Amino acid sequence: MAPVIRALRESSWARCTVIATAQQRGLLDQALERFGIVPDIDLDIMTEGQSLASLTARLTPVLSEVISAQQPDIVLAQGDTATVFITALVSFYARIPFGHIEAGLRTYNLDQPYPEEAFRQMVGRIACWHFAPTATAAANLRREGISERCIFITGNTGIDTLLQVATACVPIATKSERMILLTVHRRENFGEPLLEIFAAVRALVERYPDVRVVYPIHPNPNIKTAAYALLGGHERIDLRMPLDYFEFVELMSSSYLILTDSGGIQEEAPALAKPVLVLRQQTERPEAVEFGVARLIGTDQSDIFAAASELLDDTNAYSKMAQRVSPYGDGHASERIVELLRKSVLEPGTVDAP
Repeated sequence: MAPVIRALRESSWARCTVIATAQQRGLLDQALERFGIVPDIDLDIMTEGQSLASLTARLTPVLSEVISAQQPDIVLAQGDTATVFITALVSFYARIPFGHIEAGLRTYNLDQPYPEEAFRQMVGRIACWHFAPTATAAANLRREGISERCIFITGNTGIDTLLQVATACVPIATKSERMILLTVHRRENFGEPLLEIFAAVRALVERYPDVRVVYPIHPNPNIKTAAYALLGGHERIDLRMPLDYFEFVELMSSSYLILTDSGGIQEEAPALAKPVLVLRQQTERPEAVEFGVARLIGTDQSDIFAAASELLDDTNAYSKMAQRVSPYGDGHASERIVELLRKSVLEPGTVDAP
């Protein structure tokens, strides 16, 4: 959201109020500081060990009160978190139009990813503006009966930020080592899938003496405990605290290969010409797979080891995947979104919008 906030605050026609729920306090504060964003309202909602049910119960009345008091002309949120769903819901209750950035991503399997797939499907029934990152996402919305006049293909604002940050990043020197960047945090991978992933990673560093793995660990205790138990203590497995976005882009830019269950990294890695192996059973971002720069390999230890080994052993296979493509945006999504909103306010009739 940083480039959207910046564009709105630099405009002459809009007053932009930033509300932070702090669903993930530590991760949020890193981003706010580096992007120079000071929230106008910080709800500081996070509690230790919070469940989705408790988060929903606490966030709904608080957000409802804030939005009712502010009475904005439109509410914007990006992605598929609990915060986004609840924001859409309380906006609907207040009869205030909600604009969903990164709309239309679908797997149509409520367990993959969980709970995000449910959140974004429910938001799709509530939103008035659907800012879709790709033609595929827009087509999903049309199939669900969303009016064409509410759907706008803009690209993803995350790519705007990535391209801006990447130009200023200095890749980290890796000497003669090949660095594999690992990120795992999905709830559906907790338990046995996580153990399979970590076993494959351990096997890779033991097989390839020139491979180093860097893993910024998500703060969830379900992940941290298993990560330190299975990956800790190896001299070529670097377990780190969560990094801020700028540091993480430097790591992506310096990596040889990325193993991830993240949605955003599936978009970012191809834009940096980094092959990505997706540690999930399904993906809502099929475009990178169709371009051949990402592979959906699941969480089985042998499958992960085989796919990574092929890219480490076969330079031709690696070169085919290490292509710089960006099906998710050209770096101007935020400009398109803000211009659509401006025209709807100042030039009625020029944009076919709700």
